[in-house]
Amino acid sequence: MEQSELRRRPWASQADSEVLSEAELEEIAPRTRAPRPSLCSRVRDIRCSCAAAKSLLFRFLPILSWLPRYPFRDWLLGDIVSGFSVGIMHLPQGLAYALLAGVPPVTGLYSSFYPVFLYVLFGTSRHISVGPFAVISVMIGSVTGSLMPDSNFMDPVNGTNETVLNEARRDSARVELVATLTILVGIFQIALGMLQFGFVVTYLSEPLVRGYTTAAAVQVLVSQLKYVFGVEVAEQSGPLSMFAAFIEICIKLPQTNVGALVTSLIAMAAILAVKMLSAKFASKLPMPIPIELITIIVSTGISYGAGLKAKFGIAVVGDIPSGMKPPVAPNVSYFGQVVGNAFAIAVVGYAICISLGKIFALKHGYKVNSNQELIALGICNFAGGFFQCFSISCSMSRTLVQETTGGNSQVAGVIASLVILVTILKIGQLFQDLPKAILAAIIIVNLKGMFKQFTDIRTLWRSNRIDLLIWLVTFVATLLLNLDMGLGVSVAFALLTVIFRTQLPRYSILGQVSNTDIYRDVVEYNKTEEIPGVKIFRSSATVYFANAELYAEALKEKSGINVDYLIGKKKKALKKQKKQQEKDMKEEAKKKKKTNPKLSEASDPSSDDLGFVDIDMEPKTQELGSDCNGSGPAVVDANGSMIELEPQASSTPKAFNEPTLESLGLKKPDLHSLILDFTPINFVDTVCVKILKNIFRDFREIEVDVFLVGCPASVIDQLEKGNFFSQTITKHHLFASVHDAITYVTRGQEQGMPQPVTTYSSTKL
Repeated sequence: MEQSELRRRPWASQADSEVLSEAELEEIAPRTRAPRPSLCSRVRDIRCSCAAAKSLLFRFLPILSWLPRYPFRDWLLGDIVSGFSVGIMHLPQGLAYALLAGVPPVTGLYSSFYPVFLYVLFGTSRHISVGPFAVISVMIGSVTGSLMPDSNFMDPVNGTNETVLNEARRDSARVELVATLTILVGIFQIALGMLQFGFVVTYLSEPLVRGYTTAAAVQVLVSQLKYVFGVEVAEQSGPLSMFAAFIEICIKLPQTNVGALVTSLIAMAAILAVKMLSAKFASKLPMPIPIELITIIVSTGISYGAGLKAKFGIAVVGDIPSGMKPPVAPNVSYFGQVVGNAFAIAVVGYAICISLGKIFALKHGYKVNSNQELIALGICNFAGGFFQCFSISCSMSRTLVQETTGGNSQVAGVIASLVILVTILKIGQLFQDLPKAILAAIIIVNLKGMFKQFTDIRTLWRSNRIDLLIWLVTFVATLLLNLDMGLGVSVAFALLTVIFRTQLPRYSILGQVSNTDIYRDVVEYNKTEEIPGVKIFRSSATVYFANAELYAEALKEKSGINVDYLIGKKKKALKKQKKQQEKDMKEEAKKKKKTNPKLSEASDPSSDDLGFVDIDMEPKTQELGSDCNGSGPAVVDANGSMIELEPQASSTPKAFNEPTLESLGLKKPDLHSLILDFTPINFVDTVCVKILKNIFRDFREIEVDVFLVGCPASVIDQLEKGNFFSQTITKHHLFASVHDAITYVTRGQEQGMPQPVTTYSSTKL
């Protein structure tokens, strides 16, 4: 009750409580700087012990920590059902996304087996389903299309000028390229994880990722239109390749294969209708209806029985070899050609995985280790590359199925990988007659969730226009420049928006909220009043080299004083006064010469011993290192002795022979104190320190005291290292809060304590 009463009555606080500057605070409670351990001490602390080895092993292999505590009775049934559901989804999606990546369908099955099984060992998320993902697959497809186009594998037909595509040779070369790319992606992810660079994904903001994936979905859609219409289109790569492919498809629409178009439209309608029904009755179904699996089984049977390839020319999947293949070493000569694409795929794949992992971890009350997730993905890709897999990430659709069907751990991943293993060994070859139009239909329907992200435009328009700009720039850049260059441009633009926001922050003058010790922007809050004679200035962003000059300009503008003009007028007045003094000195010398000629011969008119005083705008001050925590600012008198100024009075030290603005005939500003609120400031650089010194100097010239409030300890350390403090700027100018500074200033004005007077024998302008 007493505290709330004091809060409502600030004058009671001013009268009863003690206000401490930073210097006085450090005398009472000295700051201790924790010593930083040296490299040698850190090396000595690294000791190999059983406990350390066990901790490292459990961190590297999370399965060792959760599997012994696995509640079989509670979780096993749900994980089995979930695993079968996800495994059934892996089959059609693996075949379809291999089509996107430009590699044989069996490669998609391999990518649905090896990485999934490895993630069970090394991953920390219990719910995400790793494996082929549309965005990553289309990024890989852009690499295979640019480095291994169909035109490189055209063989001449005997006795004619025609050429025919050698699919076997093309597929073999692309598999080698993609496997090498996948291994390089894994190397990047493992290296970033080992270096604790899991934070790199923070540079991919949510609007950026959503705009990027939406643009990728458009590219996926365009890439699948050739299978929907059954036309042959030359592979395009580089900037504007998507538009070139779309134009070519439009030109070839008269050549549409009606059978392929009808097949794909029927499949899309059936899949979409069943998915909507499955979502509507999700609470009544034990698991989602596996419509994609049903579609490929039915369509394969129809294609085989009706001979769709022979009668209607509908393209089919073709040979799907059964059994596993031995590991193959990568072709390292490709590293230089795909290093940029590999890094982009590594970052995007990890960003999608960790975002989904954190969503479900928050929902179910556990944590995911971002660096370990990066290592786990890296191991999945690195090891998978040796077994002809392509890069994987996390699929939103499969993850939702795994979580909603009762999955509680990565045991569901083991079951899903076993389903794919059986398919690879025994069932895969049965899908050789599966029409590619069916796979295209599955891909297009699964893009529905990504296309819903277009609603972000309306949401961001209402909430944050800058985020909307990031979304739009990312979307357009990705469409125009392709996925790899588009990502780089998007990240650069997003970082530039941060810089622009710090260069153009909101500057405000604060006032006191009535009957409180709270200070808010006088423009935004109605019941705020400025303290008479005091300006409280705040910037919404930190002050550094990019905006320090703008900060100083805004401060002078908001203070209501034409500081530069007033300083110029003061200099002119002082110059005029000096000329008048010199004229008076000469006249006085002439009078003395007439009255006492002998004295004039012994005297020099220009001597400093006549007792006249030249006026300097700056007192002679002496800096004494960093020890500036005395009871107040100090000046040096004519004899070289220090005179300390009373801290309760104006903290601006002046040479007391220096004329005031009023004595020079200039109007003194209504402002006597300026408070800079540094609460939002989290660091300062050398440019900021220099600007602050100039601010203190300029306002001291016009007899305005400047104070800093709310400086964090780290900022104070940086000010000390930047030699900000001197005998004219001490830590008595620093206060913990705005209210403390206001209390200090108002007490000093009320007491009006006189300052010590120092006489200088000679001070130069």
